[in-house]
Amino acid sequence: MIQEQDLIEAIAECQGQRNPNANTCIKLAAYYTILDNIKRDTQEEKQDVKTAPLQYSFSAGNIIQYESESEFAKAIYGKTTEEIMPLIDELMQTLQVVNPPLYKSVMRRI
Repeated sequence: MIQEQDLIEAIAECQGQRNPNANTCIKLAAYYTILDNIKRDTQEEKQDVKTAPLQYSFSAGNIIQYESESEFAKAIYGKTTEEIMPLIDELMQTLQVVNPPLYKSVMRRI
């Protein structure tokens, strides 16, 4: 698992390059994004924040009626849970490997 100290060292290395190229900038942006997520997830673990429950309903045939302005909500609206849950499961398995703190945060909220 990626440690915060490793990211800080990688950031320092990128920032220390004399002639940074596009790849260096991409790496630097990725390192900062990951570091930000790790710090945010650490803060969430320390705080016992109560979140509002999601608003959704299932009608006959398990058709999803979740309404929101998000791209995800628009994509799943009208689909069945049987269509969506395998995709969500695959996403969560990937998230568990790629970003364990975020995975843990999502699982805690579920």
